[in-house]
Amino acid sequence: MEHLVRIGAVAAALGVSVDTLRRWERQGRITFVRQGGDRYLPGPELARMLRERAPKTGTSARNRLDGVVVDVKVDGVMAQVDLACGPFRIVSLMSREAVEELGLQPGSPARAVVKATTVIVEAP
Repeated sequence: MEHLVRIGAVAAALGVSVDTLRRWERQGRITFVRQGGDRYLPGPELARMLRERAPKTGTSARNRLDGVVVDVKVDGVMAQVDLACGPFRIVSLMSREAVEELGLQPGSPARAVVKATTVIVEAP
């Protein structure tokens, strides 16, 4: 099953306005899935756009990055959480229990806390 992300969350992840996304849709630069009058973007398409918009130079920072959950993969006791934080894609491995306690699911807001090579995900 493909995860769909609401247009507002897509705008936040890409760092643009909803109006910009609507304009891009009219120009054919992006294609939204419509459900009940609402616009959604498939998670993999958002991830692709984030990769394309990512800076070409590497950065190193200890920071808190606000974003939106793009995908959650749960396997046994572990889970992989993909976040879209502006032009960055953040992937965190954590316990299934942590994912459930934080209520992480595609489209929900989250914050990646980056310190060295460890990523901690917080719910706002």
